[in-house]
Amino acid sequence: MRGGGMTSGLLRLQLISLSAVFFFCTGLSTSPVPPNPAENPSLQNAFVALQAWKKVITRDPHNVTGSWVGADVCTYRGVFCSPPPDAKFETVVSGIDLNHARLAGVFPMELGLLIYIAIFHVNSNFFQGTIPSSFKCLTLLFELDVSNNMLSGSFPSVVLELPSIKYLDLRFNHFGGPLPGGLFTMPLDAIFVNDNNFYGIIPSNLGCSAVSVVNFANNHFHGAIPDSIGKMATTLNEILFINNKFSGCIPQPVASLNQLNVLDVGTNRLSGLLSDSLGLLRNLRILNVANNFFTGIIPISICSLPKLTNFTCTNNYFIKVSPPCLRLPSAGVIFNDVANCIPNQPLPRLLKQCLAFLLQPLSCRLTI
Repeated sequence: MRGGGMTSGLLRLQLISLSAVFFFCTGLSTSPVPPNPAENPSLQNAFVALQAWKKVITRDPHNVTGSWVGADVCTYRGVFCSPPPDAKFETVVSGIDLNHARLAGVFPMELGLLIYIAIFHVNSNFFQGTIPSSFKCLTLLFELDVSNNMLSGSFPSVVLELPSIKYLDLRFNHFGGPLPGGLFTMPLDAIFVNDNNFYGIIPSNLGCSAVSVVNFANNHFHGAIPDSIGKMATTLNEILFINNKFSGCIPQPVASLNQLNVLDVGTNRLSGLLSDSLGLLRNLRILNVANNFFTGIIPISICSLPKLTNFTCTNNYFIKVSPPCLRLPSAGVIFNDVANCIPNQPLPRLLKQCLAFLLQPLSCRLTI
């Protein structure tokens, strides 16, 4: 009996939530209207949404929401209006920019009423909770930046229901759990999920993404870098895996990423050899392989890359470096190979550390 009561109570809550989302997406609301309601229903809904948000903001040191008074929402600080793309109304709320406002609170469900919004920027605040399910109503949302807040929970799955989004920034929050594979089938140009508590493997369909920038840094990801990364050759400019627990080799298809400017795999558990094929990355400017278990020879081809500005390979088990690499600093290129097993190089590893490692079978052979 007790279990049945709990189940029915949960079902009622779910139905209430679904009903709320329906009303938001259809533009209906039972919330009170302002004393002099605007003739424009979109601005009326925006008034309801912003007043609901104001009520749950618990900290406002710069009195940003002090201007959120009256029916004219287009005069509210941090709120931007413009003509809508469908020309149904003269003007609508099309953007929110509250970056660095130091606000605290949560995101209420009523924000789903802002159906014409294209930009939602609230980075560097103290918002908690997560992104509400009503955001699925924001079908024109192009940029979502909630970085540097105190948001938590699993990956906000409502993001996967935003058909127009191109820029997703969740970094510097407390999100956790695995990333959904659906993230990499969205029409995104930039994905920032770094500096959270995400874990698990990177989905194998990573290469389906058309992003130019993706940052996985400073999480708890493990496993191999997916081979499908090679499918990103025509779009990918920057990819950062730094400070996770990735293992295995750098996959062979990385050599096909001819548009790549930045490759950072530092501070992981990667191993094996680096190959001359990395010299095919003719647009590469920054390469970081530091703090892993790489060994063998530091390839000449990497040190000969025409656009290279920074090559860091410290704290590995490399045994040899070629003269062209040693000449990089004189050409203005940052090159750092300390803490390896290279004879006659400054600050090498202890000999016993090198012997203990190099006497082990090579766990990951040449793959690039």
